[in-house]
Amino acid sequence: MPRILIIDDEESVRFTLRHRFSSRAWDVMDAETAESGIRLADEFAPDVILLDMRLPDKDGMETLRELKKRNCTAAVVFMTAWGSISSAVDAIKLGAEQYLTKPVELVELDALTDRIIETRKLKIENLYYQERMDHPVVGVSKEIQKLHRMIDLMAENADTTVLLFGESGTGKELVSREIHRRSMRRERPFLDINCSALPETLLESEMFGHERGAFTDARELKRGLFEVADGGTVFLDEIGEMPLSVQPKLLRVLETLSFKRVGGTRDIQVNVRIIAATNRELGKAVDAGSFRDDLYYRLKVFPVVIPPLRERRDDIQILTDYFVGQFNVSLKKNITGFTPEAMSLMTGYPWPGNVRELKNVIERAMVLSKNTVIDPEMLPREIVGKWEERHDSGRSTRVASDDKRPLRDVEREYILDVFTSENKNRSTTARILGISRSTLQEKLKKFGIT
Repeated sequence: MPRILIIDDEESVRFTLRHRFSSRAWDVMDAETAESGIRLADEFAPDVILLDMRLPDKDGMETLRELKKRNCTAAVVFMTAWGSISSAVDAIKLGAEQYLTKPVELVELDALTDRIIETRKLKIENLYYQERMDHPVVGVSKEIQKLHRMIDLMAENADTTVLLFGESGTGKELVSREIHRRSMRRERPFLDINCSALPETLLESEMFGHERGAFTDARELKRGLFEVADGGTVFLDEIGEMPLSVQPKLLRVLETLSFKRVGGTRDIQVNVRIIAATNRELGKAVDAGSFRDDLYYRLKVFPVVIPPLRERRDDIQILTDYFVGQFNVSLKKNITGFTPEAMSLMTGYPWPGNVRELKNVIERAMVLSKNTVIDPEMLPREIVGKWEERHDSGRSTRVASDDKRPLRDVEREYILDVFTSENKNRSTTARILGISRSTLQEKLKKFGIT
């Protein structure tokens, strides 16, 4: 709910405005003096302040200066029965949003405050999040098609908590953004935080905000991640690294959709969807006592495992083509792809860093390449090295041996070697051998390889 503070010494004005904004589902507080109003502004953190120009203890201009000095971020609207053009100009110069003459037209005030709130939302969100254009979840493998269906299902149920499991580089943040982008929350913020990147005290402040004076460096009120993301999605990456002291507060958000700022006493209600991600086995962390079991089961409403790239090798060619297209634009290149030999190396590599590593390798190769096609020389040693060792070893064996065997036996041995090294994945084996899947199937049958 938007928050409004009314500072006016006339009880009738406060009653009318309090009733008006309460009926519009605003959170309303009021004060009859400047001092009590300034104190409430610190505690209540309003979005809008309706400020009378003449108050018993201070005038409106002096009150506004004090609010600015205390880093109050509310939009201030002056109200006075003694309006003048010069005072209006002075108020705007000092940072007031608008200057209204009493008696205030309530319809005009409604329109003004609605406009202030909409503008304010955009400004606050932009401080925390700048929209980035992410590529979609790319792939045609059975594993990725299943993941697409899961994303659609999670997008339809926009309040369900999601826990993403996956190795580093598999695209957990990308999946969480896709869930948000396809859901009914897409018009509200998507805010993310890495739970392992901040120390304990700073993490708590970033997530829940803090009151002015809550600790030594808290010179002004700060709204936290959950408060700013109201209506949207919060993505908690590396949730397994969250300190035990912060975990109860997150559990409370999941159970009651409310929290208190650091140093605060007032409950703040929010409507957010939480998506958490980890590359750890949280069950083991629970057994070790480093992660709360009640939080684990509360997060694990909808668990999703994102497969590593080595388990969906069918997607390597498609991802490669996709990234080549991206980098052609950003690097101003005109590269058409990889040579068959280079592509065989790419599909045969286990990719311990997953899609992130693949993307980095492609970018490096394209930066180095002077041609329109990338060959093995442009690939890093960890990819080419094993291939060279394997082929050098094969060549030395053949030179030293006088064993002259039929071509059928050599072909069978080589197919069996590749088939076994690729964990009997027919699609990958066929691609490395440079034959179709149906041809490979015939050869496997012909040579009795099962």
